[in-house]
Amino acid sequence: MVKQSIFGRIAQLAKANINSILDQAEDPQKMLDQMVRDYSNSISEAESAVAQTIGNLRMLQEDYNEDIEASRNWGNKALAASKKADEYRASGDSVDATKFDNLAKVAIQRQMASENEAKGAEPTIASQTEIVEKLKNGLNQMKGKLTELTSKRDELIARSRTAQAQQQVHDAVKSIDFMDPTSEVGRFEEKIRREEAKVLGQSELANSSLDAQFESLEDLGEQTEIEARLAALKSGGSGGTPSAIGQGKEETPNY
Repeated sequence: MVKQSIFGRIAQLAKANINSILDQAEDPQKMLDQMVRDYSNSISEAESAVAQTIGNLRMLQEDYNEDIEASRNWGNKALAASKKADEYRASGDSVDATKFDNLAKVAIQRQMASENEAKGAEPTIASQTEIVEKLKNGLNQMKGKLTELTSKRDELIARSRTAQAQQQVHDAVKSIDFMDPTSEVGRFEEKIRREEAKVLGQSELANSSLDAQFESLEDLGEQTEIEARLAALKSGGSGGTPSAIGQGKEETPNY
């Protein structure tokens, strides 16, 4: 039962679709390590069972060969005893003839017992031989799967790491989409524009103040001219501008 149980486990593991199992694993590396351990343990148990089965088979074969050899030897002894009995009978010695005939019968009986032992062992030997072959095949399949697991280890780990890197990039892209950095730049730009507008306003305000000062100067000049003309009127002069009054008294040159 133990041998059959191990053989069943070997067949099941040998038929396992390694790629499918590992692709569905959350952590392929841990799953791979566990599968390697499981396979190694099963192989170790199977090798022990196969070795025991082979040992039992070899013992059965040895016993079978001994029974065959014993049957042959007892057959030769029976033949020799029978011939000896015939010789004694031919010489008229019936007592010794009967004695050797009895010995021949005993030898034949032993021969038949050995033959029966050998014949009875044949089905067991055939069955054990078949089991050994199946176990050997199962072991070879398991060792092949173990080699496949080992060879795929680096590939699967690389695939896992690549998938993780892709997920990180995907998450980074999602975070960028969710919190667009250009919006921060836009707010900073708007702040600068407000500061620029403030400076522009201050400059414009300063210019407006300067224009007002010049306008006050112009108003002062006009007031001064008014006062001058008023003074001229009071002195009996013309109400025109001082420059105009001077120009009105221009003399005609003599030729």
